Amino acid sequence: MSDQNSEKNFMPKSNGSRGSYQIWLLLALLVLVLSLTYFNRSSAIEIIRNRFEKMLMAGDVREVILVNKKYVEVVLTNEALLKSEYKREIQQKISLNTTQSPHYRFEITSAQRFESYLEKLQASLPENKRVAYRVETRQDMGNLVMTWSFIIILGVMLVFFLRRMTGGSGGTQFFNIGKAKVSVFDAESRVKITFEDVAGLDEAKEEIEEIVQFLKNPSKYTDIGGKIPKGALLVGEPGTGKTLLAKAVAGESGVPFFSLSGSDFVEMFVGVGAARVRDLFKQAKEKAPCIIFIDEIDAVGRSRGSGRMPGSNDERENTLNSLLVEMDGFGTDSGVIILAATNRPDILDNALLRPGRFDRMISIDKPDIKGREAIFKVHLKPLKLNSEVDAKKLAAQTPGFAGAEIANVCNEAALIAARRDKKSVEMDHFQAAIDRVIGGLEKKNKIISPEEKRIVAYHEAGHAVAGWFLEHTDPLVKVSIVPRGVAALGYAQYLPKEQFLHTTEQLIDDMCVSLGGRAAEDVVFDKISTGALSDLERVTKLAYSMVSVYGMNNVIGNLSFYDSKSSEFNFEKPYSNATAEKIDIEVKKMVDEAYNRTVQLLREKREALEILAQELLTKEVLFQADLERLLGKRPFDQPTAYDAYVNGETKASKSEEEITTDVQNAKAPI
Repeated sequence: MSDQNSEKNFMPKSNGSRGSYQIWLLLALLVLVLSLTYFNRSSAIEIIRNRFEKMLMAGDVREVILVNKKYVEVVLTNEALLKSEYKREIQQKISLNTTQSPHYRFEITSAQRFESYLEKLQASLPENKRVAYRVETRQDMGNLVMTWSFIIILGVMLVFFLRRMTGGSGGTQFFNIGKAKVSVFDAESRVKITFEDVAGLDEAKEEIEEIVQFLKNPSKYTDIGGKIPKGALLVGEPGTGKTLLAKAVAGESGVPFFSLSGSDFVEMFVGVGAARVRDLFKQAKEKAPCIIFIDEIDAVGRSRGSGRMPGSNDERENTLNSLLVEMDGFGTDSGVIILAATNRPDILDNALLRPGRFDRMISIDKPDIKGREAIFKVHLKPLKLNSEVDAKKLAAQTPGFAGAEIANVCNEAALIAARRDKKSVEMDHFQAAIDRVIGGLEKKNKIISPEEKRIVAYHEAGHAVAGWFLEHTDPLVKVSIVPRGVAALGYAQYLPKEQFLHTTEQLIDDMCVSLGGRAAEDVVFDKISTGALSDLERVTKLAYSMVSVYGMNNVIGNLSFYDSKSSEFNFEKPYSNATAEKIDIEVKKMVDEAYNRTVQLLREKREALEILAQELLTKEVLFQADLERLLGKRPFDQPTAYDAYVNGETKASKSEEEITTDVQNAKAPI
């Protein structure tokens, strides 16, 4: 079955429960209103004691009833009911047919004093006019109904708010608060995704497929003394396919698959998270062998002791402790394999990462050009494509894209083709989709003054000319002055090589290309604008990384102040103020040298800058072929990533291919 069917089987029906709550609440309110209007409404007419005395002396009273020692009810004789003075007011209040009902009443302050008062009045009356007198104790139905109405209303509201806080909607959800909120996929609700639907993750699939084989044929490994791994942690950036890989495991394994999120253990009530962990593993052991998948495990597996006050009791830590014990404690049973996914392994507790709990940490990186081609082929299958669409070209034009972004590009291309009333998706539609994902939505109606448009044209032309005539820069693909996104008035797209190492010369040339827009404004207009904000931000970060992280400065030397294990909230600098001052000086010097170099280059290529800017003002978008037509062939013979891939080379140079494997895990971010 699909995910939708599984949710239908395992998720409670919330709409019906909400309706039942409303019905109960309305009934309770109705009973309360009736109690206030009907039960508390007496049929007797309220009078004062002086009038009662006149009635008694006139012989109109047949019976006097003392009720609950609080008030007195008066019943008239049949003859008195026919008198006009009583008949008129009684008809307005009660029916004459209820002759046995009390007709009048009045309140008293003391039962003993009233009895003495009545005896005196009775003594002054003749024997035949004396009335019957009795005492009654009655249950006040109005108060009783009001009390139960308030209890029902409070009960309904309490259960309603408790269920809202616990996220449940079944009739016994509050009592099942310690139950794990898990989706179970077994023979009746099987996931249809298989390993064939997962592309670009060959190494990760190989590791995961072996775990599936452990469950299908355990004797193959246990006969020679091997032990089945207890857990595997999928680590990768968002969108790289961690959850998709877990779905493929659910579809391929053929054993019960328990799926839930790390946030499902987090609750405001003390002890609930730990109880849910125990309940989860209890269910899993009953269906062993099976697989438990915990998505975003960092919600519950964060390192203990971080971010809480000393001496405080952290419910999340109790939940983590329970998880650690269940995964590899004294009474741990075999047959349950844990899969977990996270994009923040640096904040996970060390006890959770040790072998015996997670025996394997499977890194899922962004795909290379070969992996992107495989992913494109998967997402291109359901589309009606033009014959010119080439998955290899699309893979070469999307460096750094994760699987989710590639899926988004394919979907955007199909939407663009439909919007343009095309019968198939063409290469131009994919180009527009890539631009949409990289640069944002095209703002066709954005009003730009001619002067601003001219500044943007020279700014982008400066980027293009600097990149065209510098040796170690990436090949230019497109330059545009069409506004996109929130604040981008133009952009230049390059085709970076698939490489993991960058030399000093490459980084400095990249810095010069980023400064090309600001330098062009300075050279042409002899003034600068705010359009270089993002360029300056990138240059500043790159320069500080070269000086303080990569050790690419002669004054600071071979020192790196980057700490991969430091907390994100660590505000202490690992160097002195004197060193910080030196770093600032060297960064400023490096950026100034790159800027002066770029200005000098653009002055030498002023004619090329003018030609390119004027062409941009005319066409607004220029491609690599247009630059070759206007500026001539690029003076440096460097194959693009697409050319290298088509020719059977996966890397741009032999030296990069030899050292990529060694530095893949040691690369620090820029």
